[in-house]
Amino acid sequence: MKSRFVIAMIVAAGCVVPEVGCVSIPDEGKQPLLATHVDDWRDEVIYQVLVDRFANGDVNNDLNVRPGALARFQGGDWRGLTEHLDYVKSLGVTTLWISPVVKNVETDADVDSYHGYWAQDLTQTNPHFGDLAELRKLTASAHAMGLKVVLDIVTNHMGQVFYYDTNLNGHPDIYIGGSGPLQGPASQSPLVRITEYDPDWDPRGVQSFTSLGNAGRAPVIFFQDTSINRVPPKGVLGTARAYHGFGRILNYDIQEQTRLGDFPGGLKDVATELPEVRAELIDLYTKWVELTDLDGFRIDTVKHVEYDFWTEFSTKVRERLAMQGKTKFLMFGEAFDGSDKLLGSYTQPGMLDSVFYFSQHFQAFRDVFQYAYDEKLQKGTAQIQKLWAGRAINYNTTPQPGGIGVAPSRALVNFMDNHDVARFLFFANNDTEALRNALVFLMTEEGIPCLYYGTEQDFNGGNDPANREVLWNSGYRKDGQTFLHISKLARLRAKYAALRRGDTNVVYATAHTKAEDDAGMFAFERAGGDAGPDYALVVINSNSRHSSATADGTKTMKLTKSGVTLVDVLNPDAASYQVPANGELRVAVPKQGALILVPEDQLKP
Repeated sequence: MKSRFVIAMIVAAGCVVPEVGCVSIPDEGKQPLLATHVDDWRDEVIYQVLVDRFANGDVNNDLNVRPGALARFQGGDWRGLTEHLDYVKSLGVTTLWISPVVKNVETDADVDSYHGYWAQDLTQTNPHFGDLAELRKLTASAHAMGLKVVLDIVTNHMGQVFYYDTNLNGHPDIYIGGSGPLQGPASQSPLVRITEYDPDWDPRGVQSFTSLGNAGRAPVIFFQDTSINRVPPKGVLGTARAYHGFGRILNYDIQEQTRLGDFPGGLKDVATELPEVRAELIDLYTKWVELTDLDGFRIDTVKHVEYDFWTEFSTKVRERLAMQGKTKFLMFGEAFDGSDKLLGSYTQPGMLDSVFYFSQHFQAFRDVFQYAYDEKLQKGTAQIQKLWAGRAINYNTTPQPGGIGVAPSRALVNFMDNHDVARFLFFANNDTEALRNALVFLMTEEGIPCLYYGTEQDFNGGNDPANREVLWNSGYRKDGQTFLHISKLARLRAKYAALRRGDTNVVYATAHTKAEDDAGMFAFERAGGDAGPDYALVVINSNSRHSSATADGTKTMKLTKSGVTLVDVLNPDAASYQVPANGELRVAVPKQGALILVPEDQLKP
């Protein structure tokens, strides 16, 4: 028998002696060499996944799972996602956007951190989803199948890792005081509720008080509750100076509150203006790319962080990754806001490559497609034309230095719904025809399409957490109408460069939504730009009540292309249309129908 000393020497030497039988790390579990896996992000189709809801591949990490309770952990993990990459691939998706991977505060007020947005330790993986080797296996397996991986990150806030000791008793309290109206004005005192977990905004900083009155700024006390991982973060993020301490946002229209306030629910706002805090966030999030070969960041709550943070963060992340061989690293931000100008402000030179196109979510997907069942609610497609006209004004029209090589105005991330809003079908009166019609719009418009997991299975949940359903309950079916529709659109998008890289020219829009001949019609050309000679014409009827046409008696759709035969590649009958020499073309489309027309001489098998 070998001595303990000899065995220790063998292990220290890297287990070079085969008879010892030491554990080896599979190739997919080793730290990867960084590489650029994408050519042009406009060629991609992003699929947003909440890891906890997609697939359960390892029951050994099912701690505190509560099946069916959507506010609690359900058991999905990275192994499950890796095992179902074929499902994603068959849908036509090319990029996975996965929920945050870092360790979180486990639970708060009987709601779990299954979503990943309650960060506690930015250096460790979330044990509910797996270890670093499993995460590496996921990215390596995705890359082997031609899929890219985008990681969701949060720089604005951490989880509820401390409380404000407003009554100076060293214990977190929720205080209710006063009686309110009893027997009249002479017998009442103000009824107040004060929570030390999530106190209201105070421009002085959250204040402490005693029976004698104000006692100055409330101390920040970090929790020490290891049972739910509510303990201080590592490094500077585990110190009070790393947080603003003004309490939770009460009015999102007040910029000071939006930038400096805690995110409601007790999420503590990070002092991102401090050099040491910036350096920590840049370093730790870039390390996740270096450890796993990620292809991009989706960045949460960007409007709650000061502008110059994004210039420094974006520049330093790009430079550090480029030195290691990774370029075209996509960074797109989430600003939950309908202001197109505000969204575009985060794409200023040196900042983000793109943003979630929330203004379009409201003005097109909601107002035009989602409300198609009600002519009183539905808006005309002229609203989309007006919105699109603002792209060249509100968004940066030049690629970011060291970025993805495409201007933000041309690489907006288009989406119908996501984890923060009710699903499309919920407010669309479960109109699946409206859903499929909107999907044509999503998959053919300029920018990068993003699908929310479960859309392909006609999920119809309401607001959070009802819109965060468990996918495995669907059986991962691939034969449903919506699944097949998405996969067909993805194939057409991949086949015809005009649908991915062409410039956009709106050739028909209308304010009409009722009985008019052109009610609900919208048509746009995709051609030129980086698509070369390729051309496509998309014609959509968003009206759910009758067939409409690209003419209203006073005007007719006029194309830039004339004297050619256009063939519909979307519908099985492959109807064709001859464009006259003057370019005017009247096309009739069934209710909630669409055409994707390409020149006959550009048809591809």
